[in-house]
Amino acid sequence: MGDQIARGEDFEKKAEKKINGWALFGSKYEDASELYEKSANCFKLAKSWDKAAAVYIKLANCHLKLDSKHEAASAYVDAANAYKKISPKEAITCLENAVNCFTEIGRLNMAARHAKEIGELYETEQDLLQAIAYLERAADLFSSEEVTTSANQCKQKVAQLAAQLEQYAKAVEIYEEIARHSLNNNLLKYSVKGYLLNAGLCQLCKGDAIAITNALEKYQDLDPTFSGTREYKFLADLAAAIDEENVTKFTDVVKEFDTMTRLDAWKTTLLLRAKEALRARELEEDDLT
Repeated sequence: MGDQIARGEDFEKKAEKKINGWALFGSKYEDASELYEKSANCFKLAKSWDKAAAVYIKLANCHLKLDSKHEAASAYVDAANAYKKISPKEAITCLENAVNCFTEIGRLNMAARHAKEIGELYETEQDLLQAIAYLERAADLFSSEEVTTSANQCKQKVAQLAAQLEQYAKAVEIYEEIARHSLNNNLLKYSVKGYLLNAGLCQLCKGDAIAITNALEKYQDLDPTFSGTREYKFLADLAAAIDEENVTKFTDVVKEFDTMTRLDAWKTTLLLRAKEALRARELEEDDLT
């Protein structure tokens, strides 16, 4: 370990000497970039992630001096991968630089992939608003390259996070849009009932029984096969329970569905919120009588 760190520091010093020196033939930045690459590799072998990341940033700067933005972006990604081990915040900064470089040279697919990565890091850090912003950017970039599946994955994640932040209208709009576009695709049309179920659960959290009923009618118009699904019956029964302000019925409907189709953590969270709101209304009614 110590030996690798010493070697890394030696390569780094040689690289800096090249940059600060005077070169008649070739480019001092090309020579320095080779030395920085060797230095970073040594620091990685020693698991000295902060030193490796710092050298990769110096390597990126060398590539920028050479107007090699693709190589600079790759070096920023390497720096981010090292920083991920110790500092997600620093990793995000490096990935932002990579995204900007890739965007400038028209490598939009690469820019999208790393924008998505930034969104995921922000989610890990529990900064959901920033996560949404970068996932939306990734979705736009993927869409511009017609990478529909990846764009949809990012949009679904945005909807999921928006619902967690109680931005239900935004989540509903995204799920409905994805459902609409998926209907005309033979590979994606089987996922439509899942998107409409998610949209319906977000509608439930708004607590408006009329809006839920209207949404179900709209979903039937959108996909006539939806009314024959277990997902449709589930939403309709939940809407009825909300309309009747019946918490027991709501709970029974959820239990029955869960025995057939396991509810994930996200759906369970939304259903608990809807149930709590329903219970609060039921208690209000009791207080008034």
